[in-house]
Amino acid sequence: MPATLTPAQLARDLAVRDLTDPGAGPHALQLVVDRAVAALAARWGCEVRWCRGDRVVTVADNYDHLGYDPADVTRDARYTRYVDDGHVLRSHSTALVPAALRELAARPARDVLLVCPGVVYRRDSIDRLHSGTPHQLDLWRVTRGTLTRADLEDMVATLLQGRRWRLEPRRHPYTVDGAQVDVEHDGAWVEVAECGLAHPAVLARAGLDASWSGLALGMGLDRMLMLLKGIPDIRLLREPDPAVAVQLTDLVPYRPVSALPPVRRDLSIAVAADDRAEDLGDRVRDALGDDAGVVESVEIRQETLCARLPQRARDRLGARPDQKNLLVRLVLRPLDRTLSDHEANVLRDRVYAALHQGTTHQWAAPHGPGAAETAAG
Repeated sequence: MPATLTPAQLARDLAVRDLTDPGAGPHALQLVVDRAVAALAARWGCEVRWCRGDRVVTVADNYDHLGYDPADVTRDARYTRYVDDGHVLRSHSTALVPAALRELAARPARDVLLVCPGVVYRRDSIDRLHSGTPHQLDLWRVTRGTLTRADLEDMVATLLQGRRWRLEPRRHPYTVDGAQVDVEHDGAWVEVAECGLAHPAVLARAGLDASWSGLALGMGLDRMLMLLKGIPDIRLLREPDPAVAVQLTDLVPYRPVSALPPVRRDLSIAVAADDRAEDLGDRVRDALGDDAGVVESVEIRQETLCARLPQRARDRLGARPDQKNLLVRLVLRPLDRTLSDHEANVLRDRVYAALHQGTTHQWAAPHGPGAAETAAG
């Protein structure tokens, strides 16, 4: 059985507000969803069915019914938050699609747009563009008849009116002829969605026979809203400061509230040889809890196998030869105030204690990570 969330971790994750849910209050993410749905419904003249579903889904709906291989690495507990042996916190909004397809099989409509929005749970790095609880939107058009690549491109064009876009080939277990959708922004290509023709096997598992076909598109809502409004930091989407929050109820360009200076701390740590930025991000979030919002980024700047380090360096880290040494830059910047040196050092030590797996420690604050209960409140 994979490692599962503790009751405290599960309660914390379920308490995260789903910004796409009108029942939790208005938010600009809901306007992005509504605009996408309205554009496609008007283009196709089809029925629209909203499918929100639960945050805790079966492993089967998150993976098996979508065609994921039983040995796929994404199933590992390092990348998926298991509630128990048969249930996970949904890792993508596509996990809502199998139930929506089963409902369609039970209550058919000739041409329907399935709308599946919501917060999802990922193992992810920490920086201005990534979050462990992003929001996604799956849009699947399912119809009796044949839908083609031309229909898929028309779907993308309808959603991205006024923007230059491109499709790059990608493989997904739940699509045929899959692609990544990029839009041009400030002279660079930015990924905003994944798409493809709905895989016939996915439809068949839900009880829809070969007379059905579909288009599948999954959109990263946080990234799309940030592009639309010119928001520079994903943390702003949840910022309670009224000067920021009031701007997250519309799609008007974002007006910067402040430009507080960042505080940087460089860490030299020993970790397992297979640790990645996503693993570090997850440990930092777990360790800091409510204070994690102070962390702007955790960047790996250099890595070296400990076996290649001089013995003196290994001794300073308390590292084993089978570990690796990471030089990590921690950037701290609350969105509403400037940290004192002491506060920054306490936070640095809490992050360091969560990441460093050597037997020797180098603290910045006088008494290590317990120097204060919190440095962010």
